[in-house]
Amino acid sequence: MQQQTPRQQKRFWQDNTRLIALAVPMIIANVTTPLLGLVDTAVLGHMQSTAMLAGASVGALIITQIYWVCGFLRMSSTGLSAQAKGQQNAKLASAKVLWQTALVAVLLGLMLWALQMPVLHAGIALSNPADDVQGHLTAYFNVRVWGAPAAMLNLALIGWLVGQQKTRTVLAIQVVGNLLNAGLDMLFVYGFDLSVSGVALASVMAEYTMAILALIVAMKLTLGIAPQPSWFNKAARKILMKLNGDMLLRNLALQGCLAFLTIQGARFGETAAATNAILMQFFVLIALGLDGIAYAVEALVGEAKGAHNAREIKRRTYQGLVWSSLFAILYAMTFYVAGESIIGALTTHTHLVSQAVAYLPLMIVLPLLAHWCFLYDGVFVGLTKAAAMRNTMIFSALGVFFPLWYVTQALGNISLWYALLGFLFARGISLAWVFARLDKRQRLTE
Repeated sequence: MQQQTPRQQKRFWQDNTRLIALAVPMIIANVTTPLLGLVDTAVLGHMQSTAMLAGASVGALIITQIYWVCGFLRMSSTGLSAQAKGQQNAKLASAKVLWQTALVAVLLGLMLWALQMPVLHAGIALSNPADDVQGHLTAYFNVRVWGAPAAMLNLALIGWLVGQQKTRTVLAIQVVGNLLNAGLDMLFVYGFDLSVSGVALASVMAEYTMAILALIVAMKLTLGIAPQPSWFNKAARKILMKLNGDMLLRNLALQGCLAFLTIQGARFGETAAATNAILMQFFVLIALGLDGIAYAVEALVGEAKGAHNAREIKRRTYQGLVWSSLFAILYAMTFYVAGESIIGALTTHTHLVSQAVAYLPLMIVLPLLAHWCFLYDGVFVGLTKAAAMRNTMIFSALGVFFPLWYVTQALGNISLWYALLGFLFARGISLAWVFARLDKRQRLTE
C-alpha cells in the first residue's frame, strides 16, 4: 500500500475534523434540549399540588409529540439549504430556500394554533386524566399552543442553519433559549404566581426568542435578500408539498412503531411498562451521538449534491459511516461495562433493575444495529430523497417490525425489543441498498 505524504495526511485529518466540528455542536445541542423540560419539571415539582406537574407534563407531551411529527420541516429545510450552499449562486439559492421553508413553517404553525381545540380534546380523550389534572393540562396547553408558529419556524430555521453548516450558531441559539426559559420559569411561577400557565408562557417566549435570533442570523447570511414571488409559484409549491409530505409519512410510520411499543408494553403490565421506559433511555443516549454525526453528513452530502459532485457524495457518506461505526462501538462498550450502573442511576426499585438488566445484551447490540439507519437517514436528508426514506420506513415497519413482533409475541415484553432492533437494522440496510442502487445508476445527483 502506498504511504501517504505529509500533505495528504494533513488533508485527511482536516477533512475529518470538518465533519466532527459540525457534529459536536449538534451533539451538545441535543444534550441541552431535554433541559427545557427538566427545568419545567423541577419548578412544578416543588409546587403544592402534584396535579400541576401531572397536568403540565401531559400537556407538554401532547405538544411535543405534534412538534416531533412535524420534524419533517427540519429535515427538508436542511437538505434544501445544504444543496443551495453547494450551488454556484449560493446566496440567492440559500435565500430562496430560507423564505420557502419559513413560509411553510409559519403556515403550519398557524394551522396548529387554529386547530387547538380539536387537538386538545383528542389529547384529553387519549390520556383520560383526572378532573384536577385535566384543569391544569388545559391551562398549560391553552398558553403553550400560542408558540406553535414560532416552534414550527424554529424547526425550519434550525434545519436551514445546519444546511449552511452553522452548527455552532444553532448551539448558541439553543443555549440562549434554554437559559431564558429557565429564568422566566422562576420569574413567572415564583415571582408572578402564574403556576402552570407561567411555565407554558416561559416556553412560548423562549420559542419566539429563538426564532427571532435564528431569523436575524439567517437574513445576515443571505445578505438580506428579499423573497421573490416566483419562489412561491405553483411549481415551487408542488415540490415543497411532495418533499414535506413524504417526510411526514415517514415520521408517522416511525412514531407508529414507537407508540405501539409503549402501548403494547403497558398491556404486559406495570413492571414491563416501567422497564421499557428505562430501556428507551439507552435509545435516547445513542441518538445524542449518532444524530450529531447524521446532522454533519446531511450538510456535507447536501452541499456535494448541490455542486453535482457524485464522488464527493459517496466520500462523505462512507466517511460518516466510519465515524458512526466508531460511535456505535464506543456505545456498545460503554453499555457492556457500565450498563448496570446506568440502569441503577435511572431507578432505585430493585425489581425494575433486575428486569432491565436482563435486557442488557440487547442494549449492547442496539447501537451496532441502529447506527446504520441514523447515518443513512442523514445521507438521504442531504439528498432530499424523501420518497426513499418514506418507502424504506414503511417497509421496515410493515415488513419487519410488526411481523417480527407477531411471531415472537409469546416471549412477552422482550418481543417488542426484538421487533425494534430488527426494525432499526432493516431501515439502515434498506437505505444502504437504495443508496448503492442510485450510485450504480449514476442518479445520486438527481
